[in-house]
Amino acid sequence: MDNIIYDHAFNLNEWTVLIITGLGFTLFFILPKKFSKSVTAVNLLFGVVVGLMFDHTIAIKPIDYYDVGDESKYQLFDLFSYIMYAPVGYLYIYLYEKLKLPTKKYWLIVYIVFWSIVGIGVEWLGVLTGIFHYKNGYKITYSFPIYLFVQAFQIWLYHYLFKEK
Repeated sequence: MDNIIYDHAFNLNEWTVLIITGLGFTLFFILPKKFSKSVTAVNLLFGVVVGLMFDHTIAIKPIDYYDVGDESKYQLFDLFSYIMYAPVGYLYIYLYEKLKLPTKKYWLIVYIVFWSIVGIGVEWLGVLTGIFHYKNGYKITYSFPIYLFVQAFQIWLYHYLFKEK
């Protein structure tokens, strides 16, 4: 299939990515430092890696469920859309520790579901602003179990790498 061009200008989708990234990193720098450099790095990189991983599995042929940005082929600005996930991964674990959820199993489930709903909300905003373009029958509801898995996996990984040592 040829390259699909959704947009030709620097406009709402790029501004949305920059605003979300800016707000996320502002929070990251404002919040008191709680973690070591390695814990911070892993949680910042987690969101970026997961975004890249899913975009390179379900967003390319043969599956090809969505495109990111102004064109179906990758562009330089698409990298910023991945960086946007970095502070989210950090904030997710930061609040997890701040709320002391490791000791409250019921609230952990509520927390994971809450953040998955937030993920759906941000994705929906991304669709409205032209960051994401669904194709081949993909629907936003298909993303919810992915968010549940990713959120639970990040907490498991955090415990495996840093809490149980």
